[in-house]
Amino acid sequence: MSQTQVLIAGAGPVGLTAALELRRRGVRCRLVDRLTERLPYARAVGVQPRTLEIWDRMGVVRAALDAAVPLRGLLVYVNGSQQADIELTLPPQVPYGFASLPQDETERILEEHLARYDTHVERGTELVSFEQDAAGVTSRLRAGTGEETELRSQFLVGCDGAHSLVRERLGLSFQGGTFPEAYLLADVELDWDLPAGQAVRALHHTQDGTVDDLLVCVPLPGRSRYRVSMLLHPEAHGDQRPEQAPADEAAHGLEDAEAPRIEHIEAVLKRLSPRPVTASALRWSSVFRIGHRIADRYCDGRVFIAGDAAHIHPPTGAQGMNTGIQDACNLAWKLALTVQGVAQPRLLESYTAERRPVGEEVVARTVRHATEGVTAEADDARTMLLREAQVLVSYRGSPVVEPAGEARTPAAGDRAPDCGGLRDPLVAHPLRLYDLLRERDHVLLLYAATGEQAAAFDELADLARNTARSALTCYAVLAPDVEAPGLLLPFVHDGSGEFRDAYGAESAAALLIRPDGHLAARSTPAGRLEVLDALARVFD
Repeated sequence: MSQTQVLIAGAGPVGLTAALELRRRGVRCRLVDRLTERLPYARAVGVQPRTLEIWDRMGVVRAALDAAVPLRGLLVYVNGSQQADIELTLPPQVPYGFASLPQDETERILEEHLARYDTHVERGTELVSFEQDAAGVTSRLRAGTGEETELRSQFLVGCDGAHSLVRERLGLSFQGGTFPEAYLLADVELDWDLPAGQAVRALHHTQDGTVDDLLVCVPLPGRSRYRVSMLLHPEAHGDQRPEQAPADEAAHGLEDAEAPRIEHIEAVLKRLSPRPVTASALRWSSVFRIGHRIADRYCDGRVFIAGDAAHIHPPTGAQGMNTGIQDACNLAWKLALTVQGVAQPRLLESYTAERRPVGEEVVARTVRHATEGVTAEADDARTMLLREAQVLVSYRGSPVVEPAGEARTPAAGDRAPDCGGLRDPLVAHPLRLYDLLRERDHVLLLYAATGEQAAAFDELADLARNTARSALTCYAVLAPDVEAPGLLLPFVHDGSGEFRDAYGAESAAALLIRPDGHLAARSTPAGRLEVLDALARVFD
């Protein structure tokens, strides 16, 4: 029987992220997928700013930016009248914008980076069963030839989609429902006068407010290329029109139905497009269903689920793939520390505690947006955009995050914001904070407003690194005029005061940032006990 440390079932963006994050940390893993090749379809296309931040931390963001196009705005029409013109512009403190990148390109980029760690997707290989015990998981894999083998691993992660075998075999509930309507999805060129980067959402409401016609167009890389989705009407399938999905089935995703043709797309465009438009160069089309469900928990013993295996919801706002990628990122660093034998025994329990509330909120919000429209939110436009960008996700109250203390923002559990203007004595140009975090795990930032405060940092950093079993990087961040000639710790100067403002660091402060870019703790002043207690929540 072959062995590995972690087996991952499913090689979509979520499984690839989990594998890449594990391999970056030296964890042996195998990644299997029943498909013999990557699907060449633009399914999930929206990439949120928070995902780009995570990819920055992983070292893959440049490749993604090179392949993507920016999403600059969203025009919303109801019954032919413009209801909203939403500019997808975020505050300058958020380093990345909204992007469009076809899912097959996302998978290609992640696969290429995974190959740098001598790890490849085992295609045409399907997980057919597994059993777990106190020491590990025994899985049965079936190759395309029909040959079956057994694999022993310490952990199993199911990233195997809405119809997850892993979730089913664990006996986890998957409560929710399925929209009765079928939808058409296509990759097509549209010739019209809309500005580049402009997305469109056009609806038709009946007198009682029911949506009986829908068109969504999202720009893709390439000349005049769009991913369009629309309600499937009888003329698109005639006698072969898909039956209404049973409400008790987890129907979600592409279906094996006759592919709609270009004339079906043109018919909807003629009814709903806000501009004169001609469709051409249909690359592919399909019928898909939309479900909205969430598992009651994301793990059982040594087996975990992530992405669509844990939660499915409408594609409104491009939240699904991005939420799954964050699931994988949250889980992978905790698995890595556990495999390496340096984690607190209960660290892995925090995965469900932190990620399931996020999935629950996303499911509820996307269902609301799908039925009432994105403009139905009570939040102001800025807050709505930040939530869609997923930069407001927080783990306050997590068992592995410092309990709430002072009412400061960002608080422990919040996303660690980026900032600029940092000056390294060996670098000619200013740095951003995320430059220091890139391809790091836990990072301890020690801020000093005076030289006297900085004098204690070397000792504190040594204690912290010992507590973290050396799996910790430490930096001093010094106010602009602070000199610390005896400091051994690597340091930067907060040249423009952006770090002080972003983190509310008026005096000495310690900020512990986790591998997924969230604050684990903050201490003002930079107290030894507070820092060591925060590390002890994670490290054994």
